[in-house]
Amino acid sequence: MPHPTIATLNDLDYPESDGQPVAETEFQFNPILNAVGSLRIHFQQRQDVYVVGNLLLYYEEGNRAASVAPDVFVVFGVPNHTRRTYLLWQEGKAPDFVLEVTSQSTRQADQGRKRDIYERLGVSEYWQYDPAGDYLDPPLQGLMLSGGRYGAPLTLERVGGVWSACSPVLGLNLRLDEGVLRFHAPLTDDYLLTHQETDARLQEAQQALRAETRARQAAEARLAELEARLRALRQAPPPGRPDRVER
Repeated sequence: MPHPTIATLNDLDYPESDGQPVAETEFQFNPILNAVGSLRIHFQQRQDVYVVGNLLLYYEEGNRAASVAPDVFVVFGVPNHTRRTYLLWQEGKAPDFVLEVTSQSTRQADQGRKRDIYERLGVSEYWQYDPAGDYLDPPLQGLMLSGGRYGAPLTLERVGGVWSACSPVLGLNLRLDEGVLRFHAPLTDDYLLTHQETDARLQEAQQALRAETRARQAAEARLAELEARLRALRQAPPPGRPDRVER
């Protein structure tokens, strides 16, 4: 069968799934979900920042086999809207940041084929996180593109039992707090919230608001009751004078 030409392929001819699961276990799934959620919340006011996870990225027009699905990737300078696939020749921009949640079973691809693809595409930062500690030591490692190649790893420091490294691309720190990958904002010295944490805080705020509303309504009802009593007292006829006792 002849190789399909560019003219015979359109957007719908590029599959939306590679048939592979998002993650093998919760060790891989939870960090992916939390990373995408945290970064989306952090950049939600930016319409030129696209954050996604496990989306097929096609990098050669007309070649369905030329694809890769990063666990997490961030692109600056493209519209922030939902996509079925990421077609590099249409977007005109490769990801700036890629994170692979790696394991022993994906080690060969993460350190071989995928790394080579990201390097060739010009992905500025490539990070690997090994939540189960299968083979990476330390379990978080990042590479910065320099001169078209991935050079020395980004500096990772251990302070107070927490591994921490700076992502110049994101303007954030990546930290392993008790072994869990978190994104940290250096300007506010706060961790980015995950969707789960955001939802929990929203529920707490809603509960506090409902409690405040109930307390205000109770106070207003009590005030109305007192005002009604005061009006009743003012409207009541004055009591009669006691009879004078004759001496």
